Amino acid sequence: MSDESRRDFALSCPLPLSEYPRVQLAHGGGGRLSQILIEKLFLGAYGNPALRQLHDGAVLATGGGRLALSTDSFVVRPLFFPGGDIGSLAVHGTVNDVAMCGARPLAIAAGFILEEGFPMEDLWRIAESMRDAAAAAGVPVVTGDTKVVDRGKGDGVYVNTTGIGWVAEGVEISPQRARPGDAVLVSGEIATHGIAIMSVREGLEFETALETDSAPLNGMVERILAAGGDGVHVLRDPTRGGVASALNEIAGQAKVGMRLEEGSLPVREEVRGACEILGFDPLYVANEGKCLAIVAPEAADAVLAAMKADPHGREATVIGTVVQDHPGRVYLRSSIGGLRIVDMLSGEQLPRIC
Repeated sequence: MSDESRRDFALSCPLPLSEYPRVQLAHGGGGRLSQILIEKLFLGAYGNPALRQLHDGAVLATGGGRLALSTDSFVVRPLFFPGGDIGSLAVHGTVNDVAMCGARPLAIAAGFILEEGFPMEDLWRIAESMRDAAAAAGVPVVTGDTKVVDRGKGDGVYVNTTGIGWVAEGVEISPQRARPGDAVLVSGEIATHGIAIMSVREGLEFETALETDSAPLNGMVERILAAGGDGVHVLRDPTRGGVASALNEIAGQAKVGMRLEEGSLPVREEVRGACEILGFDPLYVANEGKCLAIVAPEAADAVLAAMKADPHGREATVIGTVVQDHPGRVYLRSSIGGLRIVDMLSGEQLPRIC
């Protein structure tokens, strides 16, 4: 980029370049810097009504109804980890993003960035894993693309997936629909995926096997929508940045507050212990098979029962309430009654976990 081009970019780009003249790992971590990058740079470049919803995907009106569209890229390290790999993760992540728009996922497109020299056996394992995950979710991989980069330039393989789905008439899922009085539910134990990845990297061992929670949630979402109807206001899978970042995003968009109950947060003992060893807060650790649902109080019992009836939601529970106080803020009530702010993740806590 020429000096003149740099000057023009600095004048036109709303991102604070003086603070971050180069991309940081934290810009991809799902926390505050990710939010700034999206809202200040990408919204400034591409701003349109569908993108401004800042949902897990875009909902687009067509002549015959509405379609949900979502895309995601996967750069997890290591490529193979307990309970999954980059292939199954890519399918689950995209199926779930489409489902969180209230849509029934229909198809997936897959793009592979391969590094020269990558073992063909490993690529076949990934392809098989994607095939099996797509079959289990009932969402076929229907098209794709492959590119190869020079040896040493691609870190093995990166996968990009795009999903498309159909939104039924009457379904309105949006972060802006959170209302004071709504219940905040989570479909099961949090932070398992991120800690499963870190346990491999750090060589941690547990008394029981700790595996990723990565799973397709489209079946659960269908149960939730059938049980809660219009009382289902917001759905979100708390991936990068964890539950804390997802709820902060929703609170900011809906201009409401949230109050969580520490004693209600479901966390496996092994995960809690690993977080203490590594200095992590489970609220900020990524999940790949959990659903947050914000629902009207009169629909909460029915939605909770629907979650528990699904194989991936047996540990579902209510973890908090949407409140009118402190709009844009999330608070946690501790087991001894005190309140603390649960802010957006400021840096990169766990890089390369999805």
